[in-house]
Amino acid sequence: MSWQIMTIFFMWCSIINVGLLILFSLLWIITGDFIYKMHGICFPMPRETFNAVVYGFVGFYKILVIVFNIIPWIVLLLIQ
Repeated sequence: MSWQIMTIFFMWCSIINVGLLILFSLLWIITGDFIYKMHGICFPMPRETFNAVVYGFVGFYKILVIVFNIIPWIVLLLIQ
């Protein structure tokens, strides 16, 4: 695999994953109450705990996107 193909691959992975992160964040802001009620049926917990779990998930996903998509893309751009 050439450097150019890997650079393009990581660029598109970064774009798609950042887009998903933004989409999920916007959905959480807009429909947070609805999501809480739907999940509250199966997993009863206080709203503060649910918010902490979702916040932790978004933060963990953001770290994964940065470490496994954005940083390799930047490195490939720098070494070309």
